[in-house]
Amino acid sequence: MHATTGSQHQRRVTPVEVQIFGTKKSADTRKALRFFAERRIRTHFVDLNERAAALGELRRFAQKFGVAALIDRESKRFAELGLGPARYSDDYWLTKLADEPLLLRVPLVRFQQKVTLGVDEAAWKEWVGK
Repeated sequence: MHATTGSQHQRRVTPVEVQIFGTKKSADTRKALRFFAERRIRTHFVDLNERAAALGELRRFAQKFGVAALIDRESKRFAELGLGPARYSDDYWLTKLADEPLLLRVPLVRFQQKVTLGVDEAAWKEWVGK
């Protein structure tokens, strides 16, 4: 009896939940959401049209990929803001990305301390073992 109780307790303590930052209109964001839904993995979706990613969260992605990789230079918002020739420091860009989340390449996906930028099904499969 105790073994069953222990394993049930362990499942409650370590649920698999993936956080996905993106927009509902983004095909790649929808692909990420579908990937985890098909595997019955719980996701926490942050719609960047409604809420920006926190600066600390963006720093996690920047540490792995570099700030420049987070910027979607092809985005409509990038053009609207006239940022084409802009050359700013990484700290400035991180603040700008926190203020203007539609400048981000999406999806940004986080599982525990692991992060991916864009569609990366190979990494996601490693995370969930499926």
